[in-house]
Order: sequence, then C-alpha cells, then structure tokens
Amino acid sequence: MMRIILVGILVVMTAAVGWITFDWYRTQHMTRAFGEPFTLVDHNGDPITEAAFRGQPSAVFFGFTHCPEVCPTTLFEMDGWLNELGPEGEDIRAYFVSVDPERDSPEILGRYIGNVTDRVTGITGEPDKVAEMARSFGIFVRKVDLDNGDYTIDHTASILMIDSSGDFAGTIAYGENPDNAMAKLRRLAGS
Repeated sequence: MMRIILVGILVVMTAAVGWITFDWYRTQHMTRAFGEPFTLVDHNGDPITEAAFRGQPSAVFFGFTHCPEVCPTTLFEMDGWLNELGPEGEDIRAYFVSVDPERDSPEILGRYIGNVTDRVTGITGEPDKVAEMARSFGIFVRKVDLDNGDYTIDHTASILMIDSSGDFAGTIAYGENPDNAMAKLRRLAGS
C-alpha cells in the first residue's frame, strides 16, 4: 500500500513540475515575437522598429535594388497578390528589407519600390544593424564579388509571413505557385 502511495505522489510531483516548466516556457515565448528588436529607417527616412510587425499581419522579404531578377519579381508579385486580395488583405503590411544598405539609401529604395507599388514599405539602415536584423530573422546573406569590380548579393528569396502578434506564420517561396501563395496570404490576413 505504501508503495502505491509513493508512486502516486511521484506521479503528481512529476505532473506538477511538467506543468510549471510548460507554463514558464509558454510565458517566455509569448512575450518575445519572431526576430530580435531592431531600429532602422523606412524608405521615407523615418525610424522603424520591430513594432511595425505587430498589430497586423506582415509579409517581409529581403532583397536589394541591384538584384537582376528575384527581387523585382517578388516585389511585382507581392503587389499583384495584395491587389488581388482586395479588402480581404487590406490589413497585411508588406516590407522590403534591403540587404545592400551601402547602395540602397532610403531615397533609392523608395524610388525602386515606388516604381512598382505603394503597398510595400522599404527598410534600410546602417549595414551592421541590417545584418543583425537579417540574422535574427534567419536570412542568409552573402556578398559576392564580380569580375568587373562590382558585386551582387546571394540571399534568402522567401517571403516571411508574420502574424499580428509578431510570430512567424510561414513562408512563400520564390517561384511558388500563385494559388498557393494566395491561399497562404488569405490565412495570414485572418491571423
């Protein structure tokens, strides 16, 4: 009989410790959203922080204005998808973060984006701060020197979806089927 009581006490204690650990983990991760805090500037030269990714769903992609194909295509597709969503997607905020802040000043970024859409906000800033932000969002970035003395940048080409609480909600891959991309954006709009 004593053995059953001891086993019962052990089970209750194990469950209690498990619940306390789970509750602590949940609390710690509920207060910290995806990515680390950052302070950069938007394409108008105004300060922008991680708070921009809270309160409404966001679609964030990283690129640069000298990109020959992936970045302009993604910018064009994002504009088309947001327009196709119409009122259903009006709460989605879209951001283009430059991984080439040495060349992409706010003015250059603003003109580049403005030639395609008014639905996307450009983000740039000091190179080390942009690099920190990209790392905290899990974005691969590598500068590649070219033979002519210029350079290009290899980078993650997916759109990151962030829900209204600032948590990671998935990706849209470069070249993804447009119907899949629209379905993902619809789910994001409902978050």
